[in-house]
Amino acid sequence: MTRVLIADDEPMIRAGVRAVLSTDPRIEIVAEAGDGHEAVELVRLHRPDVAVLDVRMPRTDGIDAAAEISRIIPTTGIIMLTTFGEDDYILRALGCGAAGFLIKSGEPEELLAGVLAVADGAAYLSPKVAARVVAHLASGGAGERAGRRAAAREKVAGLTPREREVLSFLGGGLSNGQIARRLHVVEGTVKAHVSSVLSRLGVENRAAAAVVAHEAGVVPVHTKESG
Repeated sequence: MTRVLIADDEPMIRAGVRAVLSTDPRIEIVAEAGDGHEAVELVRLHRPDVAVLDVRMPRTDGIDAAAEISRIIPTTGIIMLTTFGEDDYILRALGCGAAGFLIKSGEPEELLAGVLAVADGAAYLSPKVAARVVAHLASGGAGERAGRRAAAREKVAGLTPREREVLSFLGGGLSNGQIARRLHVVEGTVKAHVSSVLSRLGVENRAAAAVVAHEAGVVPVHTKESG
């Protein structure tokens, strides 16, 4: 059972998220919060597997809440709910421990997939979010765009062939277990590869590595497993 906390200052949004997540018997909603401060306190109390946080909330916003949750309860995976036009927030959240990013107007299936993926230790960037992040990073003009692509490819070039393969699966949102099955190795081996990939790329978490994968163009077309 995946235990989830939902935090959003709009009751209708919370109700919608709860309704979608409640359709999956593997997911249990353990708490709801109306702002970031309350979300941190409820995570401290309930220790959910995943916290789904709105970016913009009163008192404490979602990004500051994500940073505090990552600090006090690092075992809780964090998914940020965003809207178009909040690209700067997404980039800030990458540095605060968030592992998943979803657009509020996205498909319900993405919310379910994201929660289960993050609970399983994976990073999850919905296709729309990944596209927005890469586009935003490239928005400084042709020279900067080419520079970022070149920098990402240079980082990836420093990986071993196996690490590059692991990075491509990280970019596709696969968990360690899913990657292990794809590569026919034990999960501990994948964990070692992931740690090495993060270190070589100079990034803090899987979500940031996924952005590098998208920038460098190393994400395979079909990566998701069924079931």
